[in-house]
Amino acid sequence: MAGTIAARLRRALPLIGVVAAVLLAAFIPLPVPTPDPIERTIRVEASRFAYQPGIIRANRGDQITIELTSVDVVHGLSVDGYDVELQVDPGRVSSVSFITNNEGTFRLRCSVTCGDMHPFMVGKLQVGPNTLLMRAGFLSVMLTAIGLSRSTRLGRWGK
Repeated sequence: MAGTIAARLRRALPLIGVVAAVLLAAFIPLPVPTPDPIERTIRVEASRFAYQPGIIRANRGDQITIELTSVDVVHGLSVDGYDVELQVDPGRVSSVSFITNNEGTFRLRCSVTCGDMHPFMVGKLQVGPNTLLMRAGFLSVMLTAIGLSRSTRLGRWGK
């Protein structure tokens, strides 16, 4: 009886290692250096029914100036989570400045009804480091180490 429990436990160890690696990658605090805040000007072009660029990346504390232009009809831009809203006529430029003091992903929305697909005219403002990439790298290293240790222990390395 004790031998079967020990055998089951030995067979379950790789799965326990994988689960532990996934949990570590998901929840361990990452030592991410915080860059100094900078001033950035980003030109955003609005057209039916998209923003270009569709994703704006910034660090916490950056002063962002968005210069909004329109190529076709009147468009607007509002940033969820920030008190930012502006609108622009075709061929004109409208700008707004704000400080990115909240980390996370915030939706950019067109605040002026510009046509049938208006509800789908969205973009993103990502504030903070790309921790998803760092976590994925950490997870891949952990899973590789678990796989290598298992294959060398079972004598399968090189076969």
